[in-house]
Amino acid sequence: MRRPLRICFVAYRGNMRCGGQGVYLWNLVRHLSDMGHRVDVLVGPPHPDPMPFAHSVKELPNQQFWAKWFAGDMRAMLPRPNPMRIFEPLNFYELCSSYLGFLPEPLAFSLRALRVLAGRIRRGVRYDLVHDVQCLGYGILGVRALGLPVVTTVHHPLTVDRQASFMRDRTFRDAIGSMAFYPIGMQSWVARRIERVLTSSAASAHRIASDFRVPAERIAMVANGVATDVYCPDPRVRRSRAEILCVGRASDPNKGIATLIEALALLPEHVHLTLVDDAHPDNPARKRAAELGCDRRLRVIGRVPTEELVHLYRRATLVAVPSRYEGFGLPAAEAMACGTPVVTTDAGALREVLETGGSGVMVSKDDPGALAKGIATQLDQPEARGEIARRARDRIVAAYAWPRIAEATAAVYADVVDEFRTPQH
Repeated sequence: MRRPLRICFVAYRGNMRCGGQGVYLWNLVRHLSDMGHRVDVLVGPPHPDPMPFAHSVKELPNQQFWAKWFAGDMRAMLPRPNPMRIFEPLNFYELCSSYLGFLPEPLAFSLRALRVLAGRIRRGVRYDLVHDVQCLGYGILGVRALGLPVVTTVHHPLTVDRQASFMRDRTFRDAIGSMAFYPIGMQSWVARRIERVLTSSAASAHRIASDFRVPAERIAMVANGVATDVYCPDPRVRRSRAEILCVGRASDPNKGIATLIEALALLPEHVHLTLVDDAHPDNPARKRAAELGCDRRLRVIGRVPTEELVHLYRRATLVAVPSRYEGFGLPAAEAMACGTPVVTTDAGALREVLETGGSGVMVSKDDPGALAKGIATQLDQPEARGEIARRARDRIVAAYAWPRIAEATAAVYADVVDEFRTPQH
């Protein structure tokens, strides 16, 4: 290994239960630290689980006005315990931007992170590299202006989220709101001006190159990591006879949950679905299942801790990933790491993940009949299903175990640092 590096991560959201970027941050920092690198973290709310392996973790404030505004929680709009902090420049910017329908979080966080980093450098702290996690606010270019090379991780560009938002929109005004909300212009501008964009699949790399116009030679595909020491089989856990497990948000059209509910309605009565998603009564999956008469076979259990999620993977007969797009497809990889077969669509990176694991069935996206047939095929072949899933475990460990991903990421760091220090002629 080359010499240890001093790295600063900047991540505008850090909680592991609020999205893949929190899982990515926690695990990558852990394994880079295990390799001997010195890692500091600047992170916004919701904040991560404790990270004792990091050299330091500084939690940066963010009032998240946009979320409170959309939730109609007007009482929470003023900062506590000092409401006058609303007039601090970045707080006031976030409030006004949220009112106008913009997502201010990436820009505001990047400026707060820039302020902290500039202060540290003035005090003599030195970093070899800064790793931005999917923020790409203009403040990241300020970090680079401090003389620091910058890499970023983009699991998929925001154009994918905007496309999903358009699918939810019902009026022209809704569509205008979707156009304004996502800071795609800012993120693409920043992505084209930093040293490297890391991503998790060839499918995602293609979208970043086409949608953000990042040159292909500055995109590094290092895959995503799976905590294979946590997501692993347990022979003591008895498999259910006909339980489909799905991990995904029904409110996000890209996750394809509506298609899965329609497939459930086509399957025999003894087949039931467990959905790991927000368990509120208005969950769209509940509504669609009631319309199709299969709501008695749907169980929405809310967001669950990691240990419970692992148990669900181990118990499930199979895991369904019906997405319309995935930049990686973490539930598919986690399921195979637990020795559980999967049925996925052919969307985005899912083909890559399924081919790597070699376990499961792939069907066309947005096709309830094909999805139901794929699930039925798996349910009808228990012995073959189990043998294929057992082989997939070894392949997932070889490809996606976090120590391997951390080593690949550190190799990108080393190349970037060397390039940055080499005079350009």
